[in-house]
Amino acid sequence: MASQLVISALGADRPGIVDALSNAVYSQQLNIEDSRMTVLGGEFAILLLVSGKAEDIDAFRAQQARLQDALQMQLMLKPTAPVPADDNSLPYQVEVAAIDHPGIVRNLASFFSNKQINIVNLDTDRYAAPHTGSPMFALHMTIGIPADQPIARLREEFTRFCDELNLDAELHSI
Repeated sequence: MASQLVISALGADRPGIVDALSNAVYSQQLNIEDSRMTVLGGEFAILLLVSGKAEDIDAFRAQQARLQDALQMQLMLKPTAPVPADDNSLPYQVEVAAIDHPGIVRNLASFFSNKQINIVNLDTDRYAAPHTGSPMFALHMTIGIPADQPIARLREEFTRFCDELNLDAELHSI
């Protein structure tokens, strides 16, 4: 069974970062299983889930300081384990749009946390509204709803919650 490692990398945005980091991973015979990469401000942020033989992961981890210097990035490396296959949750998508203001993510995270619903993935964007230029906020979230939770009641509570906060939102199965 392959071992897994989560790599978090952060550094000034510039061409060639993905090439350099993926080459470092590949040169150690590690496989990139999952990834998220984005530019935030002037920084480039990377999250990778890599797998390979335990000794190859250990060798990669031993190179952390050298890799940070070579890549000009801060690296955090954390061993992890595969998610158990017996996850008894239903995947749902949440889409939210609203005029941008502080607290949107916190309010939504709190709503789902209070209902023991796991946030699996979360992306947000800020953009200017067409015609008015008003600052808008968009959120795309994947959640795992426990199979024993009544979906109709959750959808009703979520709609009411979003209406109170003036959020245009949808909750639908994947």
